[in-house]
This record gives sequence, C-alpha cells and structure tokens, in this order.
Amino acid sequence: MTNIEEKALQDLEFNTVTQQLSEFCVTDIGKEKALKLKPYSKQQQILYQIDLTKEYKSSELEDHTIPNHGFDAISEDVKLLKIEGSKLELLGFRRLHSISVTTNIHLKFFRKYQPIYPKLYSKTQQVTYTEDAILAIEKVVNRFGEIKDTASNELASIRRGINILKGKVNSSFSKALSKYSSYGYLSDIKESIVDNVRVLAVPAMHKRKVKGSMLGSSKSGSLIYIQPEETHEAEQELSNLLYEEKEEVNKILRELTEFIRPFADLFLSYQSYLSDIDVISAKIKYAELYNGVMPKISTEKEIYLKEAYHPLLLINHNKINKKTYPQDISLNNKMQIIVISGPNAGGKSITLKTVGLLQLMLQSAMMLPVHEYSRISIFDKILTDIGDNQSIENHLSTYSYRLKNMRKFLKTCNAKTLFLIDEFGTGTDPELGGALAETFLEVFYEKGAYGIITTHYANLKMMANEENAIVNANMMFDSKSLEPIFKLKLGEAGSSFTFEVAQKNGIPYSLINRSKKKVERGKIRFDKSIAKLQQERSKLAKTTSKLETKASKADEEQKRLDEINTKIQQKLESYQELYDSNQHMIRLGEKLNTLGLKYFNNKNKRQLYSGILSIVEKENAKRIKQSKKEEKRKQQKEKQVKTEVEKKINKIRDKKKQLKKAESKAENKPKPKPKLHLGDSVRMEDGRAVGTIDKIEKNKAVVNYGAFTTSVSIDQLELVKRK
Repeated sequence: MTNIEEKALQDLEFNTVTQQLSEFCVTDIGKEKALKLKPYSKQQQILYQIDLTKEYKSSELEDHTIPNHGFDAISEDVKLLKIEGSKLELLGFRRLHSISVTTNIHLKFFRKYQPIYPKLYSKTQQVTYTEDAILAIEKVVNRFGEIKDTASNELASIRRGINILKGKVNSSFSKALSKYSSYGYLSDIKESIVDNVRVLAVPAMHKRKVKGSMLGSSKSGSLIYIQPEETHEAEQELSNLLYEEKEEVNKILRELTEFIRPFADLFLSYQSYLSDIDVISAKIKYAELYNGVMPKISTEKEIYLKEAYHPLLLINHNKINKKTYPQDISLNNKMQIIVISGPNAGGKSITLKTVGLLQLMLQSAMMLPVHEYSRISIFDKILTDIGDNQSIENHLSTYSYRLKNMRKFLKTCNAKTLFLIDEFGTGTDPELGGALAETFLEVFYEKGAYGIITTHYANLKMMANEENAIVNANMMFDSKSLEPIFKLKLGEAGSSFTFEVAQKNGIPYSLINRSKKKVERGKIRFDKSIAKLQQERSKLAKTTSKLETKASKADEEQKRLDEINTKIQQKLESYQELYDSNQHMIRLGEKLNTLGLKYFNNKNKRQLYSGILSIVEKENAKRIKQSKKEEKRKQQKEKQVKTEVEKKINKIRDKKKQLKKAESKAENKPKPKPKLHLGDSVRMEDGRAVGTIDKIEKNKAVVNYGAFTTSVSIDQLELVKRK
C-alpha cells in the first residue's frame, strides 16, 4: 500500500491524526479502518482517493445529499454463515437486512447522480446490486425484527391455535378468579404471574380450599400461588403449541439461513464499501476542525504551501483560543533543499513537521489546513530523522543511530524522495560532524531529492549560501525582546543568539565574554553579522509596512476626492443644462405671449398661425444644427482618444528601445576590475559567500570566511566592500 516507513509516521505524529480521524467515524469497522489508514504511494491511487474526498465534500453544496451510511458490524454473522449447517438468529438477519438496504440505496443514488459524483459512482461498481436477500428476509421477518405469521402455513396455523387457547385460558381464569374471590379465599392482590402463568394469590390458611396446582409462595410464606384446575388443561395445550411454534420458527430460520448462505461474500463487500464511505465522511468532518481544503495536485515536482498550519497544533490552540502562526514554504527545482537555522524554541522543528505531516495527509486523501492556492506534488518516499533516537537495547548512541539512519537515506533516496532531518549532523564533534553532514547534503542534492533540514552548523549555512538550489532560511527572532516570532524567512541564514539568550537568562556578562574568547573570532563575527542582518531586515519590514499603509491610505483618499470631484462636476453640468433649458423655455413663452397680445388686439388668426409656425420652424432648425454638432463632438473625442493612446504606446516602445540599448551597452562594456588590498571584503564571481582578504601572494589571495580560509586566484574574486 505504501513505501513510507512506520518510523516516518511516528516521527510526524500521523498516528495521532488517524486517532482523531477515527472519532468522526459512525461505524466500528470505519473506526478500525481510520486507525489503520496509511498514506498511498502510487500516484494514480492517490488521485483517485483525493477525487472521492473532493466529491463527498462537494455534496454539501448539492440539493441531493449523499444518503446515510451507518450500519452494525456483520463480521460475526458472516463467519457463522460460512459454517455449513449453522443457523442465524433473528438479530443477525436484521443486521444483514439493514446493511443490504443501506447499500442498495447508495447504489441507486450514485447511479441516478452519476454526472455529479463520477468517482463515487465508479466505487459503487465494485459492489453487486441485488434485492434477492432483502426480499427473502422481508418475507420471513417484519420491520420490528419478529417472525411473520405468514412465514409458513404451519406457523400461521399454530399461532391461530395459540391465540384461541390464550382466550380460553383467560376466560377460565377469570371465572375461577370471580368464584374464589366471592368466597373470600383470595388475598388483596388476588392474582400474580409465576413462570409466565397467571396464578391466584391465596392466603396460606385457604390453600386447601382452592383446587389447582401450587406453583410457588411468597418469601414470607403467607401467600400461596395456585394455578386453578379450570385453566390447567388449556395451559397444557398452550404450552405444547408454544413448543411447536418454537420448533417451526427454528425450521424457518434454518431454511432462510440456507437461502442467504451464498450471499456471505456479498454482505462482506457491502460492509467494506460502507466502511470506506464512513472513512471518507470522517475526513470531511475532521477537516472542519482546522478549516481544511484540498490543494492543487501539481504535475511538476514542487511543494508550495501558502498559510500552512500544523493541524494538531492548530486544533489544540483553537481549543484554548491561542494564536497559531502559519508558514509559507516552497520546494522546487530552484529551491531543492531548505536549510533552516535559528535559535532553539523558535519553531524550526514544527515547521519541518508541518511539511512532512501535510504531505502524509495529502497522500492519505485528507484535506489540509492551507490556503486554497497551495500546490503539492506526490513523493514515492518520505524519509525522516527527527528527535533523539538513542537505543539502549542495541547499545547505539544518538550519533551512531543517526549515522545508521543516514546510511539508509543515502541508499534509498532518489529524485522522488522527500527527506526531513532535524538537527542535522549533531551528536558528535561539531567540526567533524558538520563536515560529514555537508557531504551527506551534497549527495542528497546530487540525487535530486527534495528536503528540509534544521541545523546550527555554520558550514551548512555557508554551503546553502553558495549552492544555487540549496537555500538558507531562518525562524525569525526579535533581537530586542529575544522572543521567537514563529515565522519562516527564506533566503537568509539565522543566528543562534546563543550569547544573547544566555545574557537574558541571567548568565553574568563576564562569563559570556570569557566564553566568546574561547570561540573562533570568525564564527562569532559570522553569527553577529547574521544577527545584524535580521535586525536590519526587521526594521526594514516595519518601515516598508508603514509606508505601504500610508501609500494605500493616500490612494484611497485620492480616489475618494476624485469621485467627489466627478460627482460635483456632473451636478454642475446638469444644473447648467437645466438653467439653459429653462431660459430657452422663458424666451419661447415671451414670444408666444407677444403673439397672443397681437391676436387679442387685432383678432387676426392668419397672423397668429404664421407667427407660431415660424417659431416652430426656427426651433426645428436649431435641433438639426445641435444634432450635427453633437456628432462632430463625438468624432473629435474619438480622434483625441486614439491619438492619446498612440502617443502612450509610442512612449512605451521608445522606453523599451532605450532600455534594450542601455542593456546591450552595459553587457558589451567590459567591467574594469579594481585592485584588491588586504582587509577588502570579496566574494567568488560565481558564489555568494563574502570573506576578507588576509594575505596576497603573487596572483593569489588567502580569503577568510570566518569558519574557514581558502586560497583563491585574484582573477576569480570581485570586490564587495573596500576596507
């Protein structure tokens, strides 16, 4: 099923995840499967399981939700079925009937909604649909789990006789009760039940006066329970019929058992299918604890986790309302291996475990606490070396154990491997262990494996600084408060803040100073440089965020003012148009008023009509002119827009040409190399590590990198900073 070893599952606490997952299963078989869940290793199988999870999740948004899948375990019933000549009890038939009906409902549902749930439908194709077993059980057993009267003609006849005899018994008992009660031979309670038989409660003094069989007495002996002789014969016949009924029921159950015996394997397939659905359903419910989503499965070899949380940590923190810090982590062909450094208790190991556990959960088709834009590819192997694995039984020290583990890593890792190593190279002499760890890291890099390691070794940080696809990273640390920020920063190595943390915890400065003198000066300088870089980066990040905030506020204010200005301009234009229109209407009204006065004085209709007609013709002529003017304005505006766009395009083209010319000139110009002196800060032309020149002899320089020195040709060096 998987190439992932049990040790990796334990190191990454995957068993805790399966334990929590099992609590969301509604069936016992589902719980067992959840506890035994292991990551899949074949890509096709993983993608299929992921599709099942995604489709089940999508059902929450559909009008037709997936039916209930609960059932009682039938493993023991099937075992009994497979024993020749065995007989199932009524409860067993009820369980088999229930699981068959539930499965058939699922099969019909997914057949109906195949376009919506294609993968879940394909899963149902592994199970046979049949109603034969259901109909056979329903013919014999009713919905209350009892044998039907119609199960056989003989049973129907026996039960009719039983009902008649029960009537006779009740009638004869009532007569005896009435008779002896009238004689005063019964106690206050009058009657009772002994061994499912109605009896008279007779005081001991009257026991010889009541005819019948004595079936018992009270604890004190004051009452005697007597079955009256009037009911004795009918009770005997009833007992015989009840025995016959029991025998007939056993016969019917044997026949029914024989009929459904061939369906034993089918019932097991029902149980397997429904328990698988139970686990898928539990994955959806479990993901609600940490707002899980399904990331994109990348066809390229990469891990891009955006806002990724450690699920177990997030669940625990949510319970106590504690903040959990997400991480952004990338592994790809340009960042093949990440070397995380920084102080202890800063979150290095949690970051390492987050990547590993999320990868295991994805390959188990579980949803992840990440941003939906995250992308993850699938790995054949996941190798881990986390924690102190000292073995007392095998007499192995921590370092011996880790070397044994490294041997396995070197043997099995390849381009489809993800390795995770905590405190790489520790457990022995730092200098020698660091050198060996560097060699191991080179081999992993050469084999194309992806991985994350945590370390305090300076040489591994230097290696990550020089290799293209090995990247430094650090867990950010507040250098003033000396408190972890729990945020991963890619691209820079982290300081261990050893002496700073010691000083904060009350170690005298004189002792810290003596300790500093015992350590190589270069290493302290290297660690100080990293610490200063982190301080500067922290200040720069704060300043940048402030500037971005101010800029965004200014942009928003400018947009708001522009909107207000536009609205005011539109209102002014509309008011101007309204004013012009009103003035025009006033002038027309004055003209009409003048014509009206003339008509009032001379009563000349022809003059009135000609005046009105001339006013109308003038207004129409104006309308024609206005429409022509508007068309001209539109055309002029279109021309202006086109010319402005062309000007902008030409400017962009000119800038591009100028940039290209400048780049070509810069490339063609040979850069003059400055003369190097003692104490200058330099680096290799193809490297990133910066060192200082301690000595210059002939055409070679001895460069001090802090942790080590090396002799390099001056032609291969470039100046970083003049002394």
